[in-house]
Amino acid sequence: MVAPSHLRSFQALDLALRLGSLKAAADELAITPAAVGQRIKALEDFLGLELLVRGRTGLQPTASLAAALPGLKRAFRELDAVVDILDMQRGHEIHIAATLDLAELWLSPRLESIRSDLPNVSFCLNGEGDAPHRFGPADCEIRFGAPAAASDLLFTDYIIPISSPENMRRISVLSKRDRLEGFPLLHLDAYKDDPSIGGWAKWIKANGMRRTAPERGIRFRRITAALEAVHADAGLALCGLGLIADLIDDGRVAAPFGLTGGNWTSHAYVARFRSDALHRPQVRRFRDWLLAEGAAMRNRLTDLASAPR
Repeated sequence: MVAPSHLRSFQALDLALRLGSLKAAADELAITPAAVGQRIKALEDFLGLELLVRGRTGLQPTASLAAALPGLKRAFRELDAVVDILDMQRGHEIHIAATLDLAELWLSPRLESIRSDLPNVSFCLNGEGDAPHRFGPADCEIRFGAPAAASDLLFTDYIIPISSPENMRRISVLSKRDRLEGFPLLHLDAYKDDPSIGGWAKWIKANGMRRTAPERGIRFRRITAALEAVHADAGLALCGLGLIADLIDDGRVAAPFGLTGGNWTSHAYVARFRSDALHRPQVRRFRDWLLAEGAAMRNRLTDLASAPR
């Protein structure tokens, strides 16, 4: 039998014991409880031993594991010491892992505004930027998904139809009810797991319009790829205003039906910081800045969504 990845399995085992449940360990590791269970099960299968049992106060070690716990705790203390030494070598680097569309369209353009407050900090976004991502997990992870208690809310998004300025001009001469007929519809998978977003068919029905076969059209995994198609007059897309508000302001992207009548996402852009990373003052200042930027975007989206047609 091939040995499992011992370090990851022992890490899952240690967290499950200290925190009392697979779910708590999963939250700490940012994976699913099933994945935590699989890591522990792989170790049990390799050793041929049962390692955990459920007690009234949570998960408990079996007799076999209890004998080895002192050594396991010593090993993790040594690993923590190694991490501390390596972390000191990182100096004033902040490593960020973010959803690619958010990183390109929203976060990267805003990072310049914090550089004057943190002039000696090097930012590494998704392994690129001022400093190479040499080791260790990211200090901050930003994703689009269901908000969780352990995460910081940045903003929910507001989905509206967008087009190129040229397609907006073409649409404007048609009757309102038929403005989508004959124009290609682009579909974004970025929102497919959000229960509040039903795609073009839902938007067309809610806004009293008609369109033959609204489910047809090109699908895009990335928002940036769909934007390229929009810029090329290839069709209209339903897109989150939070990532493209600046593009609409400067006229590069048009909102052919105005900014009202859209849908709020139930998922949100959320940030999660490693608890040990927050011991560093520069990371705490970055977190404060990021949350302020998120709050400003929430307010901006609320104002735009409520503006008169």
